[in-house]
Parts: sequence; structure tokens; C-alpha cells
Amino acid sequence: MNSDLVAYYKERAREYEDIYLKPERQEDLRSAATILQDLVKDKTVIEIACGTGYWTEQIAQTAEHVFATDINEAVIDIAKQKDIPAGKASFSVADVYALPEGKTYDCLFGGFIWSHIPLQELDTFISAVNKIVAPGGTVVFMDNNYVAGSSTAISDSDEYGNTFQARELKDGSKHRVLKNFPSEDFLRDKPGGIAGDISITRLKYYWILSYRIG
Repeated sequence: MNSDLVAYYKERAREYEDIYLKPERQEDLRSAATILQDLVKDKTVIEIACGTGYWTEQIAQTAEHVFATDINEAVIDIAKQKDIPAGKASFSVADVYALPEGKTYDCLFGGFIWSHIPLQELDTFISAVNKIVAPGGTVVFMDNNYVAGSSTAISDSDEYGNTFQARELKDGSKHRVLKNFPSEDFLRDKPGGIAGDISITRLKYYWILSYRIG
């Protein structure tokens, strides 16, 4: 992941979950939690970009076990404090591109990481993700829809079609953050030839993509 983005999320760690307090998003958050819990039920799950563990806490309710990873130790330290039953989750600082080879899981969950992958690197990212899931296993992504008035406005774009937001943290620091908002057709086409049973759920504020590794 881009080093500037990693630094941004390290600085944002303590205010990371403020976004989930928006009143207009509460119904979607409850719906998304129910959908995710059904998708991961009784599965061994590797979670990439787990952040502060907001979704780890949700999916651990029904998963057999969640191995939650993030490249930032600052957010992992917060995630470890979540109210998760003993033995249901473990945490590690890890890069999705450098996970141990040969270990696979029933399911992979990536929440709010797709939008931060540059379009020109997305195929490489998806290929790396698919290798972590056992044949017949499930890949699940969740991310944001763009909703005017609730989402941070797009500030600019680049030659690849990537879009960016200008964000300011509580300490006053300002950051240019990569944030892409894919169409449903794009999501359906991108997983590649080994993907089956592709399913896309579009809530108002969030989308959820799941597919099976053939």
C-alpha cells in the first residue's frame, strides 16, 4: 500500500471509528454486519486491513476464527482491545503482499481496502488475495458508495482514473487520500476467471462483493 496512505491511517488511528457514528449510516451498518456474519459463518477467516477492529468484532461473532491483519501496528493495538470472545480472533501486523506462502483460509475479508488500491495495481492485488483462500473458499470485500452530502467530496483525479479526497484530521493535518468508487459492472468483472458465484449487495452507503474461488 502507498506509504503516504499508511502514514495517514497511522495518524488517524484514534479517530478512525468516528465515521461509523454518522446517524444516517446506522441502518446500513446493521444490515452490513448481518450480511457479513452470514458470509463468514463457521469459517476460518483472514481479514486484511482490519484497522481498529470494528468489523473484526462483528465477523468474529459467527466465524470459527478470524486472523486479523493490518500493516499499521497503531491500529492493531486498538483492535486488540475489542470485546471479542477468547479464542475467536488473533491479530498480527502483516502486509497482504507478504503473507506466508502455503497457508490458506476458508474466507478472506477485506473491509475498505479496495477503494485505496490504485486502479493500475488492482489486478495484482486481487491475484494476491485469491491465493490466500482455499479452493471453494470465499472472498468478501466491503467498501463505500459515494453519497453526496455524506461522503467526503472528490478533490481531484489522476491519469489512471483514480480519484482522491482532501481529508483533514483533528490535529489539523491535511492529506490527499486515494478513494475509488467502483461501479457494479466493474466489481462484477474484476475478480477474474477463477471466481464463481459472484454476488454484489448495494446498500445506500456501502457495497459488499463476495465470490467463490473455483
